[in-house]
Amino acid sequence: MKLTNRDFAAKVRGAAQGCGIFFFCGQDEAGASAAANELVSWLPEPGERVEMSGAELRGDPAKLGDEARTTSLFGDRRHIWVRASGDEAHEALKVLVETGESGAGEACPVIVVATSATDKSRTAKLLEKRKDALVAMFYPPDLQSVTRSVRGLADGAGVRLGGDLAERIARAANLDVRLARSEVEKLALYLDASAQSPQTANAEDLDAIGAASEDDGFTPLVNAVMGGQAPKVGTELARMKQLGLNPVGVLLAFERRAAQLARIAAALGSRSFGDLDRGEEARLGIFFKEKRDIGQQLALWRHGDKLDRLTQRLVALHRELLTNSQAAELLLAQGLADIARVAVARAR
Repeated sequence: MKLTNRDFAAKVRGAAQGCGIFFFCGQDEAGASAAANELVSWLPEPGERVEMSGAELRGDPAKLGDEARTTSLFGDRRHIWVRASGDEAHEALKVLVETGESGAGEACPVIVVATSATDKSRTAKLLEKRKDALVAMFYPPDLQSVTRSVRGLADGAGVRLGGDLAERIARAANLDVRLARSEVEKLALYLDASAQSPQTANAEDLDAIGAASEDDGFTPLVNAVMGGQAPKVGTELARMKQLGLNPVGVLLAFERRAAQLARIAAALGSRSFGDLDRGEEARLGIFFKEKRDIGQQLALWRHGDKLDRLTQRLVALHRELLTNSQAAELLLAQGLADIARVAVARAR
């Protein structure tokens, strides 16, 4: 069975009931991970989670089958969660399938989340036509699809969320479903909401939990790079790698900031940034917490063709990430470092 992020939500329950091997791949790594966690919640008896790495299975392909057919110490149910890169788990899954067909016995559910893999990979080809396996391909996120995902997460958490608030959370999370899930969970906790006792959220509630991305999202990285804050750039790039943030999602945050600066520059004309009144600031998406950083960045990028050249560089970098997903994290770090060096030079 093969699904994409467009039809996953509608068919995940049936897949969880009918399949035993699940392969999540695609350029939207955050979406694939979130979907894999959702699938686990639909398993008949998920039980204990046993985590394995792709590198571990590549070195010992038989280990997956052995582990999947081993009962826990207390005889409880369990499932295996594999974090892999590309086709690292291919041979292990092949052995698992072949030994199963040879009568080795029932295996527990196996979920593989494979970064830098697509539905064209050898692993996907191995599994996609099997009735007992699922290949789920997740394409780069867009605002509409992430907003729908936020609504679904909120419904599951017992939070009644209007479309405008769902979109606000999606934007604040920079289209990263993992960050959006965190915001929904915080909102549910704040409202004391649950599936059995749903509560309605409003904008004030969202403000109260700080549902901007300043703590968990990409804003510190955007401000460090775009504002030429040299001492912070290395730290924020390291944080991006440590958190495993989706490279495309990170880049989209930069594209939106560049577009916002272009809109502000056009609205100002020959005026200075300080001449904007509150109504203009609201229309241009300049919020109080971000005003100082946006003003500083506008001063660095506003004049001449600097914003046009920045936008062209971001578009080219986006194309590079999509065509070379295996090296996306490295390409993004190099591209952002280049932009930061230009901003640092202008800030001096």
